[in-house]
Amino acid sequence: MFGVDLDGVCADYTIGFREIVAERRGVDPETLPLERTWSFAEWDMTPEEFGEMHQYAVVEKRMMANLPAFEGCADALWRLSDAGVWIRIITHRLYVNWGHATVVGDTVGWLDTAQIPYRDICFLGAKPQVEADVYIDDAPHNVEALRETGNPVIVFDQPYNTDLEGPRAHDWSEVEQIVMELAAEKMSVQPQLPGIDAGADRLDRRRGA
Repeated sequence: MFGVDLDGVCADYTIGFREIVAERRGVDPETLPLERTWSFAEWDMTPEEFGEMHQYAVVEKRMMANLPAFEGCADALWRLSDAGVWIRIITHRLYVNWGHATVVGDTVGWLDTAQIPYRDICFLGAKPQVEADVYIDDAPHNVEALRETGNPVIVFDQPYNTDLEGPRAHDWSEVEQIVMELAAEKMSVQPQLPGIDAGADRLDRRRGA
């Protein structure tokens, strides 16, 4: 089982959040650097402001339905799924009180729009409880907590996690390579199952046909 985080791994949270913060502040998005720390200190944002701004972005602006997906994410996950890797989405998006219905609906809708395959999805913060074979995450505290309980974790490269030890993936082609190598140690894998269409847009193509 491959435990896959969403924000900062599949979905570009920084880009999406920056647009909303800039609009609300009435500033140019370029004034908010993408090279940021986990605390958003480079955006002159206090923890209290982050909480308020995140809630506004999620509930009022429906950010979780509109985040850009990282290039190659869907295709890589489809190939892994075709090879027999069970993909479980694990996300701590239920961070906003009174917005859970919006978050869950927008998350599932976003996964469909981004054409990302998964067998099941978990909304929780304590990721070691999932007991996946390998995880991918960007958040330093999640990586550390998972590793403390003996779980293998791939770090998805972000400016705020450069001090974490590898394995580290800088893009989804590297993620796919690492996971395939780990999967090959435990089971027989093949890049593409016979009779199965390739590509993340396979469902759209079949509906069109």
